Amino acid sequence: MAKTYKAKLITDTKMRTGKVRLSYPHLFEKYEKSGKYQCVLLIPKSDKDTISVLRKAIEAAKEQGKSDKWGGKIPGNYASPLHDGDETDKEGYEGCYYISAKNGQRRPQVIDLDKDEIYDEEELYAGCYVRASLSFFAYNQSGNGVGCILCNLQKLEDGDSLGGSMSSAADDFDDDDDEEDDEDDLLG
Repeated sequence: MAKTYKAKLITDTKMRTGKVRLSYPHLFEKYEKSGKYQCVLLIPKSDKDTISVLRKAIEAAKEQGKSDKWGGKIPGNYASPLHDGDETDKEGYEGCYYISAKNGQRRPQVIDLDKDEIYDEEELYAGCYVRASLSFFAYNQSGNGVGCILCNLQKLEDGDSLGGSMSSAADDFDDDDDEEDDEDDLLG
């Protein structure tokens, strides 16, 4: 029987997800374009538990932002961190919501099921399954919205790689179909 990983609200604006799929991981070195550690988490639309806890944390961040950032009212056009995967053409996003989580201050700790730290970058790849601790905050720079901080990750299991798999160089240059040239000198 497969283990169920339940989502949990840790504080009003911090949560732990259930089992989600990892995409675009930059967990061991900061992503060059943003200067942050980051990843995208794919949440199956069937995971009502994680979605419910996620929405509660986002709502709490909006309420904090109402007094701290937005002058007493929640803007009608705030940017939500939660997106519908059916509205993008990215592989593996269909049937899921997705959220981009970043951390510019510190590298998230990444552990396995035994809670031992993972140091091998290849262990965490686009397509494996994890659960994440996330923290949400309101912002009012370059627009209004709720952002998501990536706190920590726990790898749960392997999965099919997103984005296809690369072939090996040995397979690409298999010479079984090459032929020997009978001519000794092509120029003369």
